Amino acid sequence: MTATTTTAVLVVGAGPTGLTLALTLARDGVPVRIIDKAETFHRASRGKGLNQRSRELFDDLGVGEEAARSGIEHIVLRKYRDGVAVADDVTFGDRAPTPDTPYASGLVIPQWRTEEILRGRLADYGVEVELGCELVGFTQDDDGVTATLADGRRVRASYLAGCDGGHSPVRKALGVGFEGATEAEESMVVGDVEVDGLDTGYWHQWFDEDGAIMLCPFRGSRHWQLQGAPERDAAGRPVEPSLESFQRLFDRHVRIPGLRPADPTWISSYRINVRMADRFRVGRVFLAGDAAHVHSIAGGLGMNTGIQDAFNLGWKLALVARGAAGPALLATYEEERQPVAAWTLKLTDERLRVVREAVAKAGVGTEAVFSDDITTLGVGYRWSSLSWGDRAGEEADGSGPRAGDRAPDAPCRDVATGRPVRLFEVFAGPHFTLLGFGAGGAAGLAEVAAECGDLVRTCLVDGGTEGLADTGGHARTAYGAEGGTLVLVRPDLHIALTVDEDGARTVLDHLRALGH
Repeated sequence: MTATTTTAVLVVGAGPTGLTLALTLARDGVPVRIIDKAETFHRASRGKGLNQRSRELFDDLGVGEEAARSGIEHIVLRKYRDGVAVADDVTFGDRAPTPDTPYASGLVIPQWRTEEILRGRLADYGVEVELGCELVGFTQDDDGVTATLADGRRVRASYLAGCDGGHSPVRKALGVGFEGATEAEESMVVGDVEVDGLDTGYWHQWFDEDGAIMLCPFRGSRHWQLQGAPERDAAGRPVEPSLESFQRLFDRHVRIPGLRPADPTWISSYRINVRMADRFRVGRVFLAGDAAHVHSIAGGLGMNTGIQDAFNLGWKLALVARGAAGPALLATYEEERQPVAAWTLKLTDERLRVVREAVAKAGVGTEAVFSDDITTLGVGYRWSSLSWGDRAGEEADGSGPRAGDRAPDAPCRDVATGRPVRLFEVFAGPHFTLLGFGAGGAAGLAEVAAECGDLVRTCLVDGGTEGLADTGGHARTAYGAEGGTLVLVRPDLHIALTVDEDGARTVLDHLRALGH
């Protein structure tokens, strides 16, 4: 008889989405296994950028600094026409960090390195990716999911998460629809190649009337990511990419004698798919990342949206698995993330249209795709059942962020030690955070702390001899906190509730309801 092992959550797929989910669970002490059918870890650049919001979440998970050391901020785009450099642009070059937003730029970093960083942090919690483990089937009942692997082993889990890509076997096994369209004629060739003789300080972009090629560098690597319009045969069909076809693209667009692509470690082609699952959950099985939605690469939101799916799902699964919240909390994953996915599909379609039109003009490149939206700092959940409300009159007067919005950062100072402390440091970890502003907030914080234990971390701001001093007034400004105010921040750095200093009972009522 085949032995069956058990875990709380089985994650299928060890890309950035699956790794983020597993890490979110593991740091909260939830038993988790993560499997992948691949025999080895890939070394392809694939999704090559972390946006500003993902960087904030990586900080929360303890991998932000390592990612920053491996990536490039504010990369310079050098644009060419007819082989001649005609313009340079710096990505988000007009932006600088602010007290409430620590990252003005995303990071250019190859996907293999992002995954390596996440795997390293996951290993710190004693969890390793199980390679060569292919899921071939699963069943579920009222108490859990039984998964069967290709080698006959079985895994019994309370929950299963399909983070297994656009062709997701998990989604297909669930019978979940994946409606949308494939633009068969819209394609791109991609690959990782060595190119000696180009300045690695630039993302080089050749846009000509008859095609295009781009070469993006990576810190500490001899390989560049190549993206280009494919060659076409006599019938107009795209030619399969190869090193030889890459060279012909160089000869046509780059036009630098002796410059040759070499040592390809990854060659592929890409066709635009725009699809979304009609459900992100069936019973005890969830879908996240490309398994739930795919779209144009314009804006680089594919990997980032998957990471943010996983972070949203992770804290909810963790609370339920620990018994700190009831199963009803899990319904809010689809409630919150499906509308975000739909918005992302529309945004990337619009951004692709903009950049297609823009690059027809000499000197314009992929900077045309950049907008505030692609930072996803503005993504929130005001419609969610977890957005529990604002102080009376706040919606009308516009002071401070609303329930469901991203929780701002702010620089403060530890009253006892004088050490600089950012609010994001206080928020970091698998817990709610209750901020109390002014001395009047101390009693409310104490009341919540006495009942909630580890579920809520409390922090007094400008309350006198303890907590944090808001020396520059940035925290009060960011949260619109006048007088005594209590702000409850969710584990995923979104605001759940804002009340006056006498509103501790309201906070407790909502937190108690999570247990039902």
